[in-house]
Amino acid sequence: MRFQKILVVDDSPTELHIVTDILKRHKVPEIITVTNGLEAVAKATAEMPDLILMDVVMPEMNGFQATRKIKKNPETAGIPVIIISSKDQETDKVWGKRQGADEYLTKPVQEAELIKVMESL
Repeated sequence: MRFQKILVVDDSPTELHIVTDILKRHKVPEIITVTNGLEAVAKATAEMPDLILMDVVMPEMNGFQATRKIKKNPETAGIPVIIISSKDQETDKVWGKRQGADEYLTKPVQEAELIKVMESL
């Protein structure tokens, strides 16, 4: 796995656990987790991860807003963002990409699909 440090953003402990387990199975050395968009923006700037896996529906700041802030900041604009959300309408996917997301997956995330998308970035 070429990603050494991945930031996982989700307010659901279950979803954090599922995604973290997938990443551990694929030998990602450093996994950082936060539970809302505000923390995601701060951690992205402080930690400069190689990839961000972003939920959408969260308290404080949603994933669309957080992705937009991360992509508008010149320091973090180059970090790829994959949105992983239960919002599965085509309009959600289009909106996510417009906010700067590199990819958009729907929950429940499938391990093979997530890894394939990560490897394509």
